[in-house]
Amino acid sequence: QMDIDVKWERKGGVLIAILSGRIDSSNAEKLQGDLESGIDPEDQALVLDFESVSFIGSAGLWVSLIIAKKFHKPGKKFGICTLSVSVRKVIEVSGFDQIILVYNSQAEAVNAFKSS
Repeated sequence: QMDIDVKWERKGGVLIAILSGRIDSSNAEKLQGDLESGIDPEDQALVLDFESVSFIGSAGLWVSLIIAKKFHKPGKKFGICTLSVSVRKVIEVSGFDQIILVYNSQAEAVNAFKSS
């Protein structure tokens, strides 16, 4: 049982949560708590970096949506980046790429979101 790990970075005023591991129903709630506790009310932009995520289940998608909703306000931005082929497939099949911005790389996401 591999847990999900979160590392935080800030670049150009963008908060980045770098996730690694598997996101499934056994740890989605813990992930949600970790993400919520790492976000400041002042944060304008958040990127979830999935580069080291090997698997995401429906519970993980749900958590991503809950976090995305927190940034669904004027002036706030949310996106995900660096999806593996298998994770991207889950995101596309579920239609999440229609409601959440997906970027190919962390640099692309930060560039799109950074405070001008």
